[in-house]
Amino acid sequence: MSVKAFELVPAVERLKLLGDKTKTSIECIECSGKNLYIGTSDCFVIHYLMEEVTQANGKVTYTSEKQNHKHLALRKPIKQLKAASALARVLVLCDNVLSLLNMFNLEPILSGAKAKGITSFAVNDSPLHGDAFSIEIAACTKKRAVQVYTVTEEKITFIKEVATPELPMTMAVDGSCLCVAMETQYILANSETSEVRDLYPIPNPERKTFVSKVGKEFLLPGPGIGVFVTPAAISVRPPVKWAEDVSGVSFLYPYVVAMDSEFLTVHSILDQKQKQTIPFQNGCIINDFEGKIFVASSKDVYGLIPLPVEKQVQALIADKQVEEALTLAKNFRQGGLSKEKFQKMFQLIQQQGGFIKFAMHQLQEAKQLFIEGRLDVRELICLYPNLLPSTSDFSRVVPLLHDYADVNQICQGNPDRLRECKEFLVSYLEEVRESDVSAGSRMEVDTALLKLYASSDPKKLTDFLSSDNRCSLADSLDALNSQGCYHAQGILLKLHGEPERAITIWIRIQDGELQDTSFPGLEYIVQFLANLSDHELVWRYVEWCLRKDPELTVKIFTDRPADEPPTERMRPDTIIDYLHAYPTAVIRYLEHLVFQKKLEKEIYHTHLAVLYLNEVLKLRDNPSCSREVLNLARSKLRHMLQFSDLYRIQVILSKVKETDMYAECAILYGKLEEHDRALRILVHKLQDYGAAETYCDINSKGRDLAYRRRLFQILLGVYLDPMEGKKDSLLAPAISLLNSESADFDTVRVLQLIPDSWSVGLLKQFLRRSVETNMHLGRTRRIQNSLSRNENLQVKFDMMRKRRDPIYLGEGQVCQVCHQSFNEPSFVRYPNGVITHTHCARNKTVCPVTGKFFSTSKAPS
Repeated sequence: MSVKAFELVPAVERLKLLGDKTKTSIECIECSGKNLYIGTSDCFVIHYLMEEVTQANGKVTYTSEKQNHKHLALRKPIKQLKAASALARVLVLCDNVLSLLNMFNLEPILSGAKAKGITSFAVNDSPLHGDAFSIEIAACTKKRAVQVYTVTEEKITFIKEVATPELPMTMAVDGSCLCVAMETQYILANSETSEVRDLYPIPNPERKTFVSKVGKEFLLPGPGIGVFVTPAAISVRPPVKWAEDVSGVSFLYPYVVAMDSEFLTVHSILDQKQKQTIPFQNGCIINDFEGKIFVASSKDVYGLIPLPVEKQVQALIADKQVEEALTLAKNFRQGGLSKEKFQKMFQLIQQQGGFIKFAMHQLQEAKQLFIEGRLDVRELICLYPNLLPSTSDFSRVVPLLHDYADVNQICQGNPDRLRECKEFLVSYLEEVRESDVSAGSRMEVDTALLKLYASSDPKKLTDFLSSDNRCSLADSLDALNSQGCYHAQGILLKLHGEPERAITIWIRIQDGELQDTSFPGLEYIVQFLANLSDHELVWRYVEWCLRKDPELTVKIFTDRPADEPPTERMRPDTIIDYLHAYPTAVIRYLEHLVFQKKLEKEIYHTHLAVLYLNEVLKLRDNPSCSREVLNLARSKLRHMLQFSDLYRIQVILSKVKETDMYAECAILYGKLEEHDRALRILVHKLQDYGAAETYCDINSKGRDLAYRRRLFQILLGVYLDPMEGKKDSLLAPAISLLNSESADFDTVRVLQLIPDSWSVGLLKQFLRRSVETNMHLGRTRRIQNSLSRNENLQVKFDMMRKRRDPIYLGEGQVCQVCHQSFNEPSFVRYPNGVITHTHCARNKTVCPVTGKFFSTSKAPS
């Protein structure tokens, strides 16, 4: 038995009830409000006024005072009583006769209304007949039938009769459904249709049988069980297991109380389990009356007082029966609790149950209960020593949700369990961190997470600190220092607006004073300085960074935010002047200005070109320099010379001419439009014919076809010039150029230039392509001419159509704008018929009178 749901409390003292009549016994009882009625074996109806009193210790007792009694002048026992408070009547069944008494003085009514031949009856709580001033009952009779009556203050009216296969013994009713216990069988009958359906045989007809109504179901006794039956003759919940000799039951949500010869047993309809056993000898009556349960033996009457649901649940919690406590509490919402009270109570139970599950190491169940119960996360954090920040004002809720000192007590020194409990806390805090549950305790949550990450997961720690958090600075710094998480200290200081302290820590790590493997290195400091808006602080550490890695340090200036407002300290000229001692750094910064920011300042372009050239010359003079390094440097120089048009060409050319850097010279001559000299260098000095063609292609980009043809014509002339070397020594590249798909030539000038000794076979491909190109151009021009003629004809047709209809301008006609007469033969007519002076037609596409817009293709006449 896991719940104490009821307490048995005396309702009427035996002496007060029976006096000296030792042979008199209780046959039936009825309660309505504070009125208790008892029917006795010697035909008395006794009326008591009963008060329910709550003692100072919370216990409930009854006080009773006899009001009246009435002897019905029969020698038969009172079999059944039922109070109808709306009618101020008591229905009395004695000697198979149903009669009415006044509810207060127990006098018979003057009309003498009676119904005979009745053995038992039941009140229909969902009546189908009568009105608000009547009640409906269904009665078992001495014949094989159940009768339906309506009862008013003055009379008992027969409504109808439903035949039964056997004599009905007892019954319960709900609307039109009658559940009847007969001599050997349980049945369901319909009072409207008279339909009868068999349920199952009575297991032991010799024992007292009963039918009880439980909500919208009926509860019938079986062999050692109680069977639930709906009006549809089906059972939707498992049976209740009870004693073989159960003689009656009563229902008070969610409990069914069964009475046998020795005990009262309490069963829950939620899980059909027995919850409590109360000793009660020789019980003969049990019933619920308007939400109160009373039981009686032949001499005594007791009340079953339900314990408050909070006490029942707390008893289950104390016994660590979490699921049962939750089920009980959840379903008691149907037991009359207000929404607010229920919500508060249920969340408290979930929180208490969560800690019980946590102590039992059922962590997933605990987590679910904590979340659903909206636990104050600090209640869980405080279980872990030193996780709550010293600045927290948290104090545990009273009464306490648990009695554990800390997580060490729960884990009892088991390191694996302790580790799992810490992982559980991390998981739980991560899940509720952004929810409204932790809205008022974000500082405690974030500080606890930081300390947990610092001791177990440095990567998560770094990610956590890189996002928005509300950690307590002092506590967090101490925790990180004790765990050797110096890089994390810097991140935390940065987030709390102390960048200089953060940089100091990172520099100490970089210089080896502090050891922290999670620190990314110098690049992290550079990137931080690049995003720092305090330029004074940036310059304070630039020199240290330059000494470490000049090329990387340039990123402090090149990777700055795009929306950063310009300042004097971050002007390009200022930066270049500061970096002058570090040529590599200057080059990288100028590359940023020229190639990325695309600043068109001659000084930057010239400076970068000079630095590139100096670097190449330096490498050429270094005998240990590899060819790959030199080629890379020259490639950068050539790209700069070809890419930019802003540097001072003569400055660079004066230095390059003194060397054998012919490719660079060719580029520079090309910039000076001295293409003949440039191409002669490529052809005769470098003998790089492919480079010569590429030169023509690059330098003709963005120019017209004539310019492009002139460049290729110059190259062909260089190939054919007999002044350079042996005659016809460049015949092969000349033929290759003529036959190239990418080259463009004026065919006539080429034919004038080539020697007469060349055969047609050498020029076959060139001539074929030239003929095809010229034919294509000719056809294209003819098509264009045809289209133009067609367009001209269309325009002429439109003009003729518009002039077909004459426009008459009479002497009395005036301008529709100025309303003056026309003194000259010239005028303007708009397509909508508006005629104006030429000087009044300011806009030929908009009517000056209506404002209508006309297409420009339709000019006014």
